[in-house]
Amino acid sequence: MRYNEFNQPVGDVLSDYQAGEKPEATLLQGRFCRLEKLSAAKHGGDLYEVYAGPLQNWTYLSLNPVADQAELAQMLGRNEASVDPYYFAIVDHESGRAVGSVALQRIDTANRTAEVGWVVYSDRLKRTRIATEAQFLLAEYVFETLRYRRYEWKCDALNEPSRKAALRLGFQYEGTFRQAMVYKGRNRDTAWFSMLDSEWPQIRQRFVCWLDDANFDENGRQRAALGEIR
Repeated sequence: MRYNEFNQPVGDVLSDYQAGEKPEATLLQGRFCRLEKLSAAKHGGDLYEVYAGPLQNWTYLSLNPVADQAELAQMLGRNEASVDPYYFAIVDHESGRAVGSVALQRIDTANRTAEVGWVVYSDRLKRTRIATEAQFLLAEYVFETLRYRRYEWKCDALNEPSRKAALRLGFQYEGTFRQAMVYKGRNRDTAWFSMLDSEWPQIRQRFVCWLDDANFDENGRQRAALGEIR
């Protein structure tokens, strides 16, 4: 514990601390997928299947599925121009198609923090190596390129799949903000999770081990779950 001249406890001094930079990446390359800066023209055709998905996929998002291609084009045009959130399309290497999207949001360069959000996956993307690798690529960019100190995940406290995903990926639960939002005419308590730069090297190694071919049998089934790897 550090104390100042008034014998008050204070945080650690950050020598030569500087504000961070805003995300500007256009491509994050992985083995199974890549994250491309969202383009309405390039990714719109593929993402229609994703953004027009079943209504139950949108329960915990403030959006609803799009009605038609025109509505999607308008939405993706806004998202493409946005700097916060900063959107990526998730592109499957094998098919070359966009199979989902994700964004960095609440980007705080002064404090070097950002939140992952607007995670929209097609049904065929869920529970795949691509889904996990996409999250790995984004976290790697946050910590190793942007050199941010803190990475956040937030969700409706009632969204059990999202809470489990956060813990599986290495985020730590910090608490629940009660009555934090109103969306779709209902209350939302928001569960907060975070990952720190000091924790990233160990979390990174877990991702690498899980994604390795040796962790999957001839039928593509995982030998060890990501949460089991230490």
